[in-house]
Parts: sequence; C-alpha cells; structure tokens
Amino acid sequence: MSFGMEQESELRKIDVRTLLPQREPFVLIDRLVHYDEVVTTTEKEVRADDIYVEGGVMSACALVENIAQTCAARMGYINAYITKDKVRIGFIGSVRNMEIRRCPKVGEVLTTSIEVKQEVLSLTLVEATVKVGGEEIVRAEMKIALTDMEV
Repeated sequence: MSFGMEQESELRKIDVRTLLPQREPFVLIDRLVHYDEVVTTTEKEVRADDIYVEGGVMSACALVENIAQTCAARMGYINAYITKDKVRIGFIGSVRNMEIRRCPKVGEVLTTSIEVKQEVLSLTLVEATVKVGGEEIVRAEMKIALTDMEV
C-alpha cells in the first residue's frame, strides 16, 4: 500500500462515522488522514456546538475521548477496509502519563496521532499526541481493549 499524499486524499474521503462505534453527538474526530501499521492520524475542528465545548474551550475529558476515537478509527479502518470485517467496539483499558498543556479553543484544528507500541491479542498500547498547528497540547499513553461486539 502506498502511504503518500494519494493515500491521505483517499482517507479524507472516508466518512469517519463508518469507522467508529460512537454516534453523534459523541463523535470527536472529523477525518482519518493517515494510516500505516504503526501510526494513525486524525483531525478534528473544535466547534462551538460540540458537546464537550463550554465557554469556547474543549474539555480535557474530550481530549481523552479524541485519542480513544483515533484508536477506534485505526481499528475500524483495518476491519472495514483491510480485513473486510465488521467494526467492533473497544474500551479504554488505561490512560497513563497524560500531560495536558492546554485545552483547545473553538476554531482550532486538532491533529491527533497514535503510535502503536505493542499489540497482544485484543489489547493495543499506543503513545498519543494531540497538536494544534505545530504546538503539542497533549501527550499520553493509552491501552485499548477490543471486544468481539460488532457495531
């Protein structure tokens, strides 16, 4: 599979909701922009009417969920586009070493990247970063447990 601009353009065309178990108003990513076996990246524009936005600022809880949904988009893409399987439900197993430097404001675009550090059976350990422009605003480790339950 080619991982250049061509792939990014194709990924951006995917309706991200087809990759996720979450439904509106709880969808906290807008598009999948990169996928390879190790790194997955999504984007999200913070909007005033987002459920986790108050006073023009997205909550820290939403940042945790944004990272989890980036993990879900990775697994959803693998299932729907690579293995031709159904999208399955996962759960946050743990969050460690989370640093939130600041919460994003309405109008800012989050670029969330996860790097797979370990995958064993249905558990995936990732290192995640959330950036606004070139500024890293969040860093964390997250463990996701994938179930057999289909969406």
